[in-house]
Amino acid sequence: MTVTERGGAMPENGFGRREVLGAAGISVCGLALAGCGGGETKAQPSLKGRVIAKTADVPVGGGTVIEDLQVVVTQPTQGVYKAFSSVCTHKGCAVSAPKENVIRCACHGSEFSADSGKATKGPATAPLASYKVKVEGDGIVVA
Repeated sequence: MTVTERGGAMPENGFGRREVLGAAGISVCGLALAGCGGGETKAQPSLKGRVIAKTADVPVGGGTVIEDLQVVVTQPTQGVYKAFSSVCTHKGCAVSAPKENVIRCACHGSEFSADSGKATKGPATAPLASYKVKVEGDGIVVA
């Protein structure tokens, strides 16, 4: 150990407890901020061009959840199809199939609009990530 100008002892490596704890705190904050990065949400490359549902399986004013793809497909009005992530933006629970143009999360009661994915009732405040889709034949395809 060496003696500092204040007269306290410092380890030979030059790093005291405060320096180590401060560096650890900065590292944790940096990781937390990196995990909260914004930006535009895009369809997963593996979904692009893929038929994710049949038009006959998506009722007007409702929809269906494709669990293995984590996607919810809606038909808010006749012939208009939308697709969103089925992962609630509040705590990551799976949302249920929409009814009456509302997508609900059973975990904490959040609600989302079936035509935009926008959060309409909290605790979620962020919208569901959206996927651009098109109809090809009787299939709904991620564009």
